[in-house]
Amino acid sequence: MGVQRSTVIFAWLLLFPALLYVTVIVAYPLVDTIILSFTDASLKKLTNWVGFENYAKIFNDTFAGVIVRTFIWTFFSVSIKMIIGTLGAALLNSAVPGRALFRILTMPPWIVPMAIGIFMWGWMYNGQFGMISGLLQRFGIVDSPVAFLAYGSTAFWATIVTDVWIGVPMVTLYMLAAMQSIPHDLYEAAWTDGAGRFYRFRRITLPLLVPSLVTMSMLSLISTFNSFDIIWILTRGGPNGETTTMIIDTYRTAIGSYKYGEGAARAVLICIFLSLFCLAYFRLTSRFSTGAKQR
Repeated sequence: MGVQRSTVIFAWLLLFPALLYVTVIVAYPLVDTIILSFTDASLKKLTNWVGFENYAKIFNDTFAGVIVRTFIWTFFSVSIKMIIGTLGAALLNSAVPGRALFRILTMPPWIVPMAIGIFMWGWMYNGQFGMISGLLQRFGIVDSPVAFLAYGSTAFWATIVTDVWIGVPMVTLYMLAAMQSIPHDLYEAAWTDGAGRFYRFRRITLPLLVPSLVTMSMLSLISTFNSFDIIWILTRGGPNGETTTMIIDTYRTAIGSYKYGEGAARAVLICIFLSLFCLAYFRLTSRFSTGAKQR
């Protein structure tokens, strides 16, 4: 009995640092934010309890558009990253000359500090001396300089391109590692039966990559949904709010306008969306693990 109690105490001592971290870094700020979302806390007045008033304010036409824009921005960004990253991993996994060099060349967007990379794209998007506008004029595609960040439609896609450039290396390396874990015997058997490269990729690689694709998509979705640096540095949510996502709107409300209660309500809503994404991810992964055990 004494040995069992000492084992339990030792186990709790090992768990204590993790529990302390979760309590101080995760649980306390989360609970404090939820409580703050039910108040009218701001820099200009005393904090009063207002119930669900902050949540009622955010469900208006303007914020509804912000939510839709956030999901559209996340969908296209994650989809493009997954497609390019998976195809890039397939190329890097194939026996092509200079494969090691190509693997190294995929790293710079990930290695370069994010702020520097975003500023670099900002310079390229510039209408007067940006490289992209200059190339378009040189090849006769446009007649005059194009200020990509000055118009809502082009600024929206410009931020997506920048996010894809930053996120593709992580997807590529992750999917490359997943592809290298697939037994080569399967490819050899398919090659012996006369299966072509595309058929092997469609029938062997993709089905075995589904768990990795789901995991990487979820990680990329959470990161992209919470992406702040790219949009803020390039456009600050403009022009005319065309690139304002939920995280940008939350920052401008809580920090820019000092409306801490309303900002906290927006932060809680973001947390709810991400929690739903995580629940969907856990359901999918549990389904995959159940199917693997049955096979």
